[in-house]
Amino acid sequence: MSTAPDTGRRTCSRAGCRNPATTAIEWRNPRIHTGDRFKVWLACDEHVPVLRDFLAARAFPLEVKPLDPSAHGVR
Repeated sequence: MSTAPDTGRRTCSRAGCRNPATTAIEWRNPRIHTGDRFKVWLACDEHVPVLRDFLAARAFPLEVKPLDPSAHGVR
């Protein structure tokens, strides 16, 4: 019997959290990323504020969006 992981399940990016992600936080560091390159962190409902506040404290441009289950890539 195969025990391959379910690659369709996305988990929260918060260290140690294995909850399903519900939100995408798109962000960039303007010192190293051009205006068209963003990174994406995934967050469960509990960790959206933690991850958002971490990035906002560094004045990184960011956008918080509901996770699109059909999206697979990074913008």
